Amino acid sequence: QVQVAESGGGLVQAGGSLRLSCRVSKSTFTIHGFYWYRQSPGKQREMVAHIGSGGITNYADFVKGRFTISRDDDNDKGYLQMNNLKPEDTAVYYCNADLTSPLGYGVRDYWGQGTQVTVSS
Repeated sequence: QVQVAESGGGLVQAGGSLRLSCRVSKSTFTIHGFYWYRQSPGKQREMVAHIGSGGITNYADFVKGRFTISRDDDNDKGYLQMNNLKPEDTAVYYCNADLTSPLGYGVRDYWGQGTQVTVSS
């Protein structure tokens, strides 16, 4: 029905950059926005960034000034540009689609499988 798929992870040296992509196959749903989360081994999943209607963005303090979230509404895609990466950014990054159902309800049940980001020192 709805599928979410991330791509763009990889191995990068500290100070480097990566761009993550999130593609949503949304069926009859409407994309309200995108969330990016990350999870490191032994840690809880944490919110990294969010972009909502009208392009309003929100970032976790630990990525402000380094990461930029964006969206491409024509292609149902979200992006996370990550600059000046640090070893502590190493994690699996997940996209969560912020959807509106055909009946008008907010739906946040759909997640991608995650993409690994590894930052070496």
